[in-house]
Amino acid sequence: MNNNIFPCLWFDGKAKEAADFYCTIFGNSKITTDTPMVVQFEIEGKKLMGLNGGPMFTINPSISLFVTCHTNEEIDRIYKKLFEGGSAMMPLDKYPWSEKYAWVVDKFGMTWQLMLGNLPEDAQKVVASFLFVGQQYGKAQDAMKHYTSIFPNSAIYHLETYKAGEEQPEGNLKFGHFALNGEMFATMDGAGNHNFQFNEGVSLMVECETQQEIDHYWTKLTEGGAESRCGWLKDKFGISWQIVPQVLSNLMKDPAKAQRVMAEVMKMKKLDIPTLANA
Repeated sequence: MNNNIFPCLWFDGKAKEAADFYCTIFGNSKITTDTPMVVQFEIEGKKLMGLNGGPMFTINPSISLFVTCHTNEEIDRIYKKLFEGGSAMMPLDKYPWSEKYAWVVDKFGMTWQLMLGNLPEDAQKVVASFLFVGQQYGKAQDAMKHYTSIFPNSAIYHLETYKAGEEQPEGNLKFGHFALNGEMFATMDGAGNHNFQFNEGVSLMVECETQQEIDHYWTKLTEGGAESRCGWLKDKFGISWQIVPQVLSNLMKDPAKAQRVMAEVMKMKKLDIPTLANA
């Protein structure tokens, strides 16, 4: 599985606790990196990162993790575990689009969509899902087309729009599936009043092998958006991305080098591999 694009979850000091919790719920799960600032882990083979970023940002439902469950027993068990200490935006029940579905907020604030269904053998069981609301309402389809034009090995696999006379304006996106460099995502437009927008609470990490890749993604994703510090940016839809070199994690493993490397990172907006390597 190609895992060079993956979600980063922002926590206030509880990244390891959250990662441990998720790894007890899902199969094929493990913690791969554990530092005071960053915890990298996998659930159902999907790479995720927990960042101990402090109280500045909090996770909200604009980006959730969508999990397809194969059996009633599986969805019941996962729902029960995630609901402990959390809450249900949509309780586990039958809905027009699924025999069994739930949208739950866990005790760490992360939101999950659970649905009973079947997947092809090699399909990804856990995918990040975008909800376009408020100022971004109606832009989900445009976002899919924008992102798939930027990343290689990308495609739109499913695109279901509202028809005339349905509950949302014609052409808005009911549900879509797309891939960016082989990593699957889901997206939809959400009508109604919501008290959240895309923010840094859940961002997308893009690991790059070369400076050319960093330059490409930085340029394309900041068009109509905004640069931030330390490799962070916001695209024109308000979604946060981190564009980082793959070599960064190796540079940070050596305590003697890590402080110097981080000092250089803090000076930068777009990250520069030669400067970090020289540090």
